[in-house]
Amino acid sequence: MTLHIGLLVFPGVQQLDLTGPHDVLASLPDAAVHLVWKSRDTVASSSGLALAPTCTFDDCPPLDVICVPGGIGINELLLDAQTIAFVQQRAATARYVTSVCTGALLLGVAGLLKGRRATTHWAFHSLLEPLGAVPVRERVVRDGNLITGGGVTAGIDFALTIAAELAGVEEAQSIQLALEYAPAPPFDAGSPDTAPASVLERVTQRSAAGLEKRRQTIDAALRAMAR
Repeated sequence: MTLHIGLLVFPGVQQLDLTGPHDVLASLPDAAVHLVWKSRDTVASSSGLALAPTCTFDDCPPLDVICVPGGIGINELLLDAQTIAFVQQRAATARYVTSVCTGALLLGVAGLLKGRRATTHWAFHSLLEPLGAVPVRERVVRDGNLITGGGVTAGIDFALTIAAELAGVEEAQSIQLALEYAPAPPFDAGSPDTAPASVLERVTQRSAAGLEKRRQTIDAALRAMAR
């Protein structure tokens, strides 16, 4: 039986949020991975990579897994009734409802995080609680059929977790080995808990404007959903 996995693709998506999980999940036996958007028109990631949707909201098949990646473009989607409705509809029937990075914010606006444990990129973690989530600072968090991944590179850990759910631990380990996924970065600065204080301050300052804009966008989205 074919497993249908839908990854939302949209203008301004963080490409590694999308392509990391895509590589892992497309390696599963009998899996069909769909890049889903409103149309089949090519979209540009936040870094300018051209991405081609493979199906639309209207012709996307029933999904076993729906995944929302993050990126700067998520801001517009938080106020996009069509996208929110699609996510809500597909989440109601999917076996697993998932996100990577700030994609969790869209799940939250769609009402899918209420009372549930979830994670997102560390710089935007404070936005989870207003969405009704129980914030957890881990790279991958599972709460029932809800699986959320932390920032960007956590998408690979996240996808291996889903692979194990769908096809078993040994298959997931086989994919990990085939991809030679054994991270050994040259610096121990990939977490706010381990980064030098000066680096943490620099990145926090760079993220401050984006954090405030997202906070305001979420407030507007929640007001719109309440009407």
